[in-house]
Amino acid sequence: MAGSRSTFGKRQKERARQEKQAEKAQRRAERKLQQKDQGDAPASSTPKDPVVTYDEEGNPEGLSFHDF
Repeated sequence: MAGSRSTFGKRQKERARQEKQAEKAQRRAERKLQQKDQGDAPASSTPKDPVVTYDEEGNPEGLSFHDF
């Protein structure tokens, strides 16, 4: 009977190792996605449309090359 306990213990230990490995892989994947999302944030924060500025009289000023 003592032999079956050691086999059962080995199975439990192996299962725990596999679960821990799967959890680590999941955390790694989540971290990778978060880093990818953070890398895209600065590029998307730039305005897509040019900003129209107005002079003192309320008339729109001309756009320059850097507005696009």
